[in-house]
Amino acid sequence: MRPEEVHTMTTSTAVEGMGEPKDEPERLDAQSADNGLDHGDSDGLAKGTVCARKPFASWLYALLFLVFDIIAVLTLQWGVTQNSTRVELSSPLTGVWDMVAKMWTKQNFVFVLNLLLLGLIYAMLLFLINRFWVVSPLLLSAAAIVALIEHFKVSVRYETVLPSDVKLFGSNTGNIMSFLPSGAFWLIAGVLLYVAVLIGIFVYLNHIDGRHGRLIRPMDRTGLAAAVRLLLLALSVTVFGAFTAQVSTVGSWADGLSKSMGDIPSMWDSVYDAQRNGPLVSFIRQCNPKIMDKPQDYSQESMKALAKRYQSEAKNINTGRTTEMKDNTVVYILSESYSDPNRVPGVEINKDPMPRIRSIKDQTTSGYMLSSGYGGGTANLEYMSLTGLSMANFDSSLTSPYQQLVPGEQWTPTINQLWGQVGNSLAFHPYEPSMYSRAQDYKKFGISHFYTLEEPDVIAHQQKLGSSPYVSDEATYQSAFEKISATSKSQFIQMATMQNHMPYHSWYANNEFKASNKPGSPKLEADEKTSIDTYAKGVELTDRATKQFLDQLDGLSKPVTVVFYGDHLPGIYSTAGADSNNSLDLHLTDYFIWSNKASASRGQRNENSDYTSPNYFAAQTAEHMGAKVSPYLAFLTRMHDAIPAMEPPVVNNIQGWDRIPEGQPNYLDAHGKPMAAKDFDARTNQLMDDYKLIQYDITAGKGYLKDLHFMEVGR
Repeated sequence: MRPEEVHTMTTSTAVEGMGEPKDEPERLDAQSADNGLDHGDSDGLAKGTVCARKPFASWLYALLFLVFDIIAVLTLQWGVTQNSTRVELSSPLTGVWDMVAKMWTKQNFVFVLNLLLLGLIYAMLLFLINRFWVVSPLLLSAAAIVALIEHFKVSVRYETVLPSDVKLFGSNTGNIMSFLPSGAFWLIAGVLLYVAVLIGIFVYLNHIDGRHGRLIRPMDRTGLAAAVRLLLLALSVTVFGAFTAQVSTVGSWADGLSKSMGDIPSMWDSVYDAQRNGPLVSFIRQCNPKIMDKPQDYSQESMKALAKRYQSEAKNINTGRTTEMKDNTVVYILSESYSDPNRVPGVEINKDPMPRIRSIKDQTTSGYMLSSGYGGGTANLEYMSLTGLSMANFDSSLTSPYQQLVPGEQWTPTINQLWGQVGNSLAFHPYEPSMYSRAQDYKKFGISHFYTLEEPDVIAHQQKLGSSPYVSDEATYQSAFEKISATSKSQFIQMATMQNHMPYHSWYANNEFKASNKPGSPKLEADEKTSIDTYAKGVELTDRATKQFLDQLDGLSKPVTVVFYGDHLPGIYSTAGADSNNSLDLHLTDYFIWSNKASASRGQRNENSDYTSPNYFAAQTAEHMGAKVSPYLAFLTRMHDAIPAMEPPVVNNIQGWDRIPEGQPNYLDAHGKPMAAKDFDARTNQLMDDYKLIQYDITAGKGYLKDLHFMEVGR
């Protein structure tokens, strides 16, 4: 189009409005842009001419939208994929493009899911700002910056950015500096250069595009264009918001869509989860977990009445007790995958792998613990033992309290807090501190030092046995003993071992343990036998190390009580697991509560201790020690009397991250027999209702019990 034609067209356009006020300069400028026009140089403007700039076609905008969306998703993926340097942990991806390749190799379309979700964010910004050449560099720059932060955090802490980090940054941005590894300057400089180049490119594209990036151009003076933008913005926000609100709820449309496209939650490890499913999907899944339904009678008044009821119970219980738990050192030992292989249906071991622990169990409070996991779920068992709360009360959508619940809680009461000062609580785990977000959660619990394989608190002893990749129990015990024996103060010690973690690959030379099927039972597969043989040897090594540790504690002059329990069975019993009738047997592990010679409770054996679940350990420990209880522990004591063991519904396959959405939780009586909820008497039903009120108040409610001194002894 010649300049003369342009001038004629713009003049005629102005004339068409005869009888109306002339368009303002802004209106003319917008109209010119909408017609593919832009102002030329000052010479041209002085002559009243307008230079034409051809608008980009709508299809080109659509193509570039897709291209930029792909670049942004791959950039985010780079942030979590380029850090798989730790030999202990496997990565589901070896490179960024593997996420794309999965669509053809595994029919996994989680890449497309990430594109859709990020595309919705992209669209929201476009409909809000209506400038393609402004929003696009903003999105790409933000993706690069987030990827850089992910890269630094994974390098330093082996943990991705979590929803709780967003709150942390908002209140204390200085903590970002703790994510910076050595050599970070050059990566930061590289990203800044990338952002600068992006800005330059998009400024130029905006200059040559006659539409200047307007996706929706002014149509007339009725505000129709604004209405269209508002409608599309509302639609995008609604879809994205609904997905975020529902994706962590089992059985929801968003959960179904996510799973159908290849999302496989792997929440034991945030880095693995982000690598496998994309950091955006992994992040969104943790934003709005459903915790539990609000009890109908939940109110401040009902919680006051409840607190008063168990204050009275605590007074009755404390009448016959003379000591306090905090006057003793208490050691919780979560023994990874520890259980008696001889109790597995159809399995026979040629030698007893746990004679020492079997003897210890005969002399003190002990029995079997009902586990919610099989082959996994360690952190959930640990959470229940430290808090006294039960997974059976949570909604099935809450699969991992350590990741989904604790980071966002304002009040997190745990057993170790009875020991007062933070310095009195220590934790040991000879592995990665970021697993299950323990490092973050332990700080909220009030644990001062967490000794792991990583700085700042490196565990003292890291010896391994045979060709096993895991630190031995003997080494872990020795690290803890040195801290216990170094002070006369009472302490709380949380320990989670790693020696018997899956998988099991003939780690021990000259292994004398041999597994076989019992007469009349199905024959074991070769791989199953190898795993059981290796595992049985590990159980024996734990048996020896545990006895040696208790002997060391016996030599101390300060009273020490140990709570030892296996978190779950190893997921190696495929033959037994194929029979659903074996469900209960595959979810019972061994536990005991033992006190050293300096303790008044040496040799004590609680009544009703044959069966339990980890939520009762604190109350059982107080009973074993003859220690006074808080109203909360009084409640758990009565709850254990009524229902000795309780866990959510379980299955005979390796613990995943989709809990069973339906079915009655498992309840066992004092003899290990299943109990039906419909048969509960009025007292038991009252206790169950109170449990849900307590758990809701602590985790999802107003926290009324905190001000009612429910967790305090002697109030």
